[in-house]
Amino acid sequence: MQTPREILADLWTGAGGDPAALDEVALTGEEPQLPSSFRVGASAQASIAAAGLAAAQIWKLRSGQSQNVAVDMRHAVVECRSERYLRVDGKPPGPTWDAIAGIYKTRDGRFVRLHTNFRHHRDAVCKLLSCEPEREQVQAALMQWDAEAFETAACAAGGVVSMMRSREEWLATPQGKALAEQPVVSIEKIGEAAPRRWPAGDRPLAGRRVLDLSRVIAGPVAGRTLAAHGADVMLISGPDLPAIPWLTIDTGRGKLTSFVDLKSEEERAIMRDLVAQADIFSQGYRPRSIAALGFSPEEAARISPGIVYVSLSAYGHKGPWAARRGFDSLVQTSTGFNHAEARAAGVDGSKELPAQMLDHASGYLMAFGAMMAQARQAREGGSWHVRVSLARTGYWLWNLGRLERGLEAADYNNDEVQGFMENLPSGFGPLRSVRHAAVLSKTPAAWDRPAMPLGSHEPQWPARR
Repeated sequence: MQTPREILADLWTGAGGDPAALDEVALTGEEPQLPSSFRVGASAQASIAAAGLAAAQIWKLRSGQSQNVAVDMRHAVVECRSERYLRVDGKPPGPTWDAIAGIYKTRDGRFVRLHTNFRHHRDAVCKLLSCEPEREQVQAALMQWDAEAFETAACAAGGVVSMMRSREEWLATPQGKALAEQPVVSIEKIGEAAPRRWPAGDRPLAGRRVLDLSRVIAGPVAGRTLAAHGADVMLISGPDLPAIPWLTIDTGRGKLTSFVDLKSEEERAIMRDLVAQADIFSQGYRPRSIAALGFSPEEAARISPGIVYVSLSAYGHKGPWAARRGFDSLVQTSTGFNHAEARAAGVDGSKELPAQMLDHASGYLMAFGAMMAQARQAREGGSWHVRVSLARTGYWLWNLGRLERGLEAADYNNDEVQGFMENLPSGFGPLRSVRHAAVLSKTPAAWDRPAMPLGSHEPQWPARR
């Protein structure tokens, strides 16, 4: 199996990074870190280190100064579970899942997973099943369905559902085959534009403006990471869009947060003004949805020549599932992780990874891709499109290899986590939260803005700092 350093080297050189820069990185810690047969520790460390190294290289472009980057594996894993360690005024998170979310058996003896944390997704499933949102009723109704037929019908009805597959079954699907041909991080030039000069500043991304149109974990983690390196990040939400409060707090550190109703032409005009002044546009909409609102990659590049546009998808940008909704837990189920982890543990049914690893790693890979594209834009000009998907990140994680005795590792106790925590103010009360795991020797990562309730700021850029 590759070492974490070799994994990082593949990510770095695959995105066009100078191999010599890898000499400035120190990786510490050993596997396994959590009870899993998959390389959770190595994937956390390599993805965070890739983003940290990209920030360090941007600082070198801006200032001529090299700096060291250090990432401890345990710290990286803790950050990839940051939502579970967050405390607001000393209180832990509330319930993570909706009452009917989770795994169910179907008539053909297989399993499906429902993701119902957003009410409209729950309503779509219950309408299809003609039942109330109660576990017993949902299970009884699902015994009238075969798993794949229900998956197909639920997705067509606006639900978010996946059938549990083995790895072999997933790779045999048209989407599994399409995904294998896609890079972990895709960086493509989509237009011509003059290079943008770096503004004055004392951080790698100081003066760079980032629009973050994402929810839940992966996209918001990307924005949080860019904010940690000095970018002005504005989280755009809508007053009627559902959100998961605990995740909003955890991933809101360092960001402005504004409401823009993209269903309104008047407010889309506000959004176009924001895009015209932005350097990075990061979003997790499905391709047709964002295009229908007037903010496709090509349209963003027309509005703001030289922009770096970052797209997150569940199952990749090509193939029959390219427009399918999905979350980490569902992609784990669809692509073989739950099946494989259960078999390794001797469990009948499904077993999840011990972290939302596809989400978190994808978030750091999005930030990595965005910064690598920013560096290319500053050197070469052009507008750029970066693509990352949860399923392709899963393909990468799978191909890192399996840990024969990984499931024997103990989970962290409270004392083992405390050294990675920091205290911050917020608009919700005092926060105790996980520090960023990439330690840069000359431009330390930090969140200069407190996490605030959604819509706390006017949708206008502050003066460049």
